[in-house]
Amino acid sequence: MASLGLSEREQAGCRELLEFLETEELMALTDTVTNRLVHPESRQEAIHAILVYSQNVEEVLKRRKVYREIIFKYLAAQGIPVPPSSEKHLLIDRVKQYWNGQLTTRSSESGERKPHAKSHGERQKSPQDDIHDLGGEFCQWFFELLNSQHPLGLKSEERWGPQHFWEDARMKFCYNTFEKNMEEYVGAEMVSLRLLSLVKEEYLLFNPNLHANGLKCAASQHGLVLVAVAGTVHRDNTCLGIFEQIFGLISCPVRENTWKIKVVNLKIVGQNALEPGMQIEKPSIKYELNQLQELYDGKELTVFEPQKF
Repeated sequence: MASLGLSEREQAGCRELLEFLETEELMALTDTVTNRLVHPESRQEAIHAILVYSQNVEEVLKRRKVYREIIFKYLAAQGIPVPPSSEKHLLIDRVKQYWNGQLTTRSSESGERKPHAKSHGERQKSPQDDIHDLGGEFCQWFFELLNSQHPLGLKSEERWGPQHFWEDARMKFCYNTFEKNMEEYVGAEMVSLRLLSLVKEEYLLFNPNLHANGLKCAASQHGLVLVAVAGTVHRDNTCLGIFEQIFGLISCPVRENTWKIKVVNLKIVGQNALEPGMQIEKPSIKYELNQLQELYDGKELTVFEPQKF
């Protein structure tokens, strides 16, 4: 039976959306909504309490813990197209329209989303299309969140931190300005902090090229999704050079539709170190898909030198 103000469809939608929250944030939201009167012992109990103690959909979606990025991810998972820069209140409107049956979803969905029946007359996507869609969504989310940590950046409601990485995550960071340098980090905390320092302390901003050859994705036979992206690096109003970043993503077995970062390989090349004729406007990934798959064989995930630009 639906709680006051929420239809059965709205309750089902809220349950799906709230599953995108981290457990810690979900429990904190339950405390706020129930005024600490309910002490759930599981995620399902927490979600149930939130719905029972909420009068309407907006009361749920406007909560501070229900970040803009959470609503964006939910809409993307349902195949509802929205501009990445949309403000939270606009995303809430889209969700309400979807739950009221005023929007139709895309017939094909990416690899990290739930399976969806193909509509008649629609071309079925190949597995490679699905992986590419997943990579594009991941990069959009990752760089928006990372850049939001810049002191002058547009703040994100979602938290940056080690929770987005596997505990044994590894990072290799190569940078070439006047001379070549290489750093390596192990562990979710160390990898997270090093990436954060690039933006928060060194004031860098990353502008990924998610079109044409700027993004390439592949899947290894061990289930690792490889996402390679190229782009430009900026500080203030100056373009400092280009970057190439390769992520190894593994699906979280206890949280549906969630991928965490296992491996990060980042290479930054300053303008003064670029090869003659290199186009800085549209950096591209030089790897072919089969080369990406070969880089990660499931045994030595990070032992390779990033490809020369």
